[in-house]
Amino acid sequence: MEKRIRLKERDAIIQSLKSGVTPKIGIQHIQVGRSNEVKAVYKDIERISQGGAAFRLIIGDYGSGKTFFLSVVRSIALEKKLVTVNADLSPGRRIHASGGQAQNLYSELMRNLATRNKPDGNALASVVERFVTQACKEADEKNSDVSTVIHQRLASLSELVGGYDFAKVIDAYWTGHERDDEQLKSNAIRWLRAEYMTKTEARKDLDVRTIISDNSFYDALKLMSLFVRQAGYGGLLVNLDEMVNLYKLSNTQARTSNYEQILRILNDCLQGSAEHIGFLLGGTPEFLLDPRRGLYSYEALQSRLAENSFAQRAGVIDYSSPTLLLANLTQEELYILLKNLRHVFAGGDTSKYLVPDDALKSFLHHCSKTIGDAYFRTPRNTIKAFLDMLAVLEQNPSIQWSQLVQSVAIEKDRPSDIDEIIVGEETGEDLDSDGLADFKL
Repeated sequence: MEKRIRLKERDAIIQSLKSGVTPKIGIQHIQVGRSNEVKAVYKDIERISQGGAAFRLIIGDYGSGKTFFLSVVRSIALEKKLVTVNADLSPGRRIHASGGQAQNLYSELMRNLATRNKPDGNALASVVERFVTQACKEADEKNSDVSTVIHQRLASLSELVGGYDFAKVIDAYWTGHERDDEQLKSNAIRWLRAEYMTKTEARKDLDVRTIISDNSFYDALKLMSLFVRQAGYGGLLVNLDEMVNLYKLSNTQARTSNYEQILRILNDCLQGSAEHIGFLLGGTPEFLLDPRRGLYSYEALQSRLAENSFAQRAGVIDYSSPTLLLANLTQEELYILLKNLRHVFAGGDTSKYLVPDDALKSFLHHCSKTIGDAYFRTPRNTIKAFLDMLAVLEQNPSIQWSQLVQSVAIEKDRPSDIDEIIVGEETGEDLDSDGLADFKL
């Protein structure tokens, strides 16, 4: 019996893809290809669960499916009982900064923190509640004080930067829970989300001497990875997309500082210094390969991220490398993708298909003939054009699909006039070419 797709899920998938963005739900209905890449990252997820660490650069052109791939991996991680956090970098969000941009990125990651039971984000309070509930249960079994148990369970965190105050904040959340003090609980979550701007305010509300700031971005993530482990999860997977924003920084020092932070994370993950944490960084080829401004401009990173020369000579891909270059979809995979899209558009009801298989073949043939191999590298626009065609057919039943296929025009991806973001050299303020501070890719 065929499985129908819920209307809400169907609409979310179609609307997202027509807008050129990755749907937040239902990606299992449209996922095709990338099997070797998925297997490689699946091993990373298992390594994280077993106490290790992972680091991957996911490299692909605009529209090639990087964000979609990251979403697929995120779904797998949630099923394997990992906690995931994800965010896009932007001029106001970086992994290293002195003007609050790294703190902003951490706050965004924590707002998007997700678990299997809360896959849409905002799950930080749930994770803390789960930890506190387990601590209460253990305290009852040992006939001990809950605060004592909390500090015992988080003792390993005190060895890390900020670990002592992290444990105090969790204890404060428990105190708020015990006293029905919603404000105290809210303050604790605010601290964990890096929403305190001054140490004075944090000390007044929570009696802690530190806050999560630009300087502690990576250290705070390592603390969170150990904390979610204590709360009963497998570990923490950090998804950072739009890394190209670092490549576009015109301030050389700012760019170098961010690359140094990436090197620090990479070294920790590969040398075994980090536990129960993984990083997936999505970027474009120029972000990686540009010898002047990309990661390859930083010699220590280039030597660690360079392709396996033996694999290159043999014409194969080394999937154990820290860098995963997303392979083009094959013609067969694109055909299956269009079949999946047709199925989703019909809500899973085969009797409501708007076009036959011949239409899919004609569509792909037309794409190949008009734009060549580019539609393999950037399926985003091919998907959008196909869904636009289905929308016209749905609204105009009298039109024949064969009439529309010949008129389909696939737009080129990403105009070149947004290739540069100018960052103020003196102040570090983020500005685009028109002087707008809110530019976002």
